This record gives sequence, structure tokens and C-alpha cells, in this order.
Amino acid sequence: MELRKLSDSVSKWFDETGNMADIVISSRVRLARNLSGCCFVNSCDESQKLEILETLKSAMDKVDFEKKTDYIRIDQASPIERDFLIERHVISSHLAKETGPRAVIMTQDELFSAMINEEDHLRIQVIKPGLQLQNCWNQVNRIDDAIEENIDYAFSPKLGYLTACPTNIGTGIRVSIMLHLPGIKMVGHLEKFFNTAKAMNMAVRGLFGEGTKAVGDFFQLSNQRTLGIGEQEIVDDFTSKIVPKIVEYENIARNELLQKHKHMIEDKIHRAMGILKNARLISSNEALYLLGNLRLGVNMKLIEYPSIKTINELFILTQPAHLQMSTGGPLSPQARDELRAKTIREKLSNL
Repeated sequence: MELRKLSDSVSKWFDETGNMADIVISSRVRLARNLSGCCFVNSCDESQKLEILETLKSAMDKVDFEKKTDYIRIDQASPIERDFLIERHVISSHLAKETGPRAVIMTQDELFSAMINEEDHLRIQVIKPGLQLQNCWNQVNRIDDAIEENIDYAFSPKLGYLTACPTNIGTGIRVSIMLHLPGIKMVGHLEKFFNTAKAMNMAVRGLFGEGTKAVGDFFQLSNQRTLGIGEQEIVDDFTSKIVPKIVEYENIARNELLQKHKHMIEDKIHRAMGILKNARLISSNEALYLLGNLRLGVNMKLIEYPSIKTINELFILTQPAHLQMSTGGPLSPQARDELRAKTIREKLSNL
């Protein structure tokens, strides 16, 4: 697959459809699996990793994914290509930084991907726009069952699926929701959100997952407990309790901003527009922050343009690796900042 062809398009999980899409950007369900009788990846040498890779690819070649798939050897990809796949949420930074034979299998709509030789032998995920955890779970569960028809997973009758990290033992499931929460931050309740998530055994991460900071008021919320609780129960809790409550709090915060601080929020949004339409240099973090303000303004009906579709395009297409993929080679940080600013100006000047 020629990844450069994707550099001018937005992943379908970021297309602003799905339930509660003004606040819930995407839903993801991931399963961690390991082959029976094999060492965990961190104890494998190159020959063992290659054997695991070939075994899993052979097993997955027999699975009907209902979409055309591509197979990409991550150890043979360039650093820019690896970063590009991270930005599109196809692979993790852990897989990009690992060593030895490793790969990803992805459907061409990018809503399903399977990482081989990441922290575990196999990590499969389905990601969809908006609040669609049940649909994600149904799809990833079907694919997991189909894979298991061709191989034996490491499984304990007492503990469940065995994983490299103890926090994944049991079901091996990680449910994750990406949220845009500028309102909660602006009214000063972000620390309360973090504390509540921690008390509920939830992990809060940034836009690009583990090890990343929250930029542009985007947060990923995921479960940390997988042992002693069923997959459907976790999905149901997120779908019917956790996410609706967070969305409710964010909407309350936005209404408070409108009622008590309308001029402040309008000023923030219009300043963001002014900088984005005129800046000659802009970093990726600043772009995410300012675009996040525009997104809030559109969803709160304080500005009519740009469309959410345009904002989403700019979120993704101005990421560092996307800019470099679009030009066909490495760019210095300043060159990226110049191109990012130019891309945003041109996009917004056409509106």
C-alpha cells in the first residue's frame, strides 16, 4: 500500500458522525492476545518474532474482514511512515518504536487494524466515529473469534487471556473514548474530571494515546480493569453510564460559558480564527489548540464557518508526518510550521 495516497484524506473515524459526535470524537475497542506456547514479545529474539509474525499473518489471511486489507511491515517502514500511521491511529507509538519483525494489518477504511509484535503478539482494534462502542465490540469480537479458529491463544481457565502487562489479563479488552472537553477545562473542572476518572479505575491520555499529553482539549478515556469483569459489562457501563454523564457535564459547562462568559468565549474563538487565517508560522500544538477553539465555536453556534468537516481535515492533515508525507520527504521543524500555517490559511481563505 502506498501510504502517501492517504496523506490528503481524513480517517473515517474522524468524520463527525455517530452519536454525541460534537463531544465524543470516536469509540475504540481493542483486544490484547498472545499465542499459546510462545514467549512474550519482550523476551523474544528476532527469529522468534519472525515466527510469530508469520504464524499470525497466515491465520489472519483466512479471516473474512468484509473489507480489503493491507499488510505493512513496520520494521521496513520509514520513520515518517511510522509516525504517519500513529497520527491516523492505525498503530501505537510502542509498535513504531519496537525492534525486530513487526507489522500491521489494516482495512482500507482504517476502521480495523491488527498490530503484530507490539507489547503483545497481537492487538486488534476497531475504531468508529462518535459513541459506537457496541458496534466496535461486535465487530472486533467477531474477528477475534475468527482468528481463534486458526490458532491457539494463551489462556488460563482461572485468569483468562494471558497478556504481557498484568493490567490486561482477563478479557484483554481496552475500551477507549476520545472526547473534546474544552468547556470542562474553561470552567475549571478539569482536575475534578481527572480525579473522578482515577477513582473509577479509568486512564486519561492525550490525543495519540499512552504517553501523550492532552492538546487542544482532546482526551482519551479508557478502562484499566479487565480481570473479573465481562467485556459486555464494560461496554455497557461506558455506553449507558460513563460517557453520557461526561457529555452532560461538558454541555453544562458550555451552557455556563454562554450564560456567564459569552464575550470571553467569543473573544477566544475569534482570536483563534484571526491567528489561523494570518499566521506564517504555527506549531502542531498551537494549531490543535486553536482549531479546537473553532470546533467549540461551531458546535456552540457562535460562528457559522468553517464546517466541522474542514476543521477535522485540518486537525489531521497538518500533523507533522502528514505534512512530510504530502511533500514526499523530511522537513525541518520550521519548514513544517511554515507549511502548516500556509495550509491552514489557504483552507480558511476559500471559505
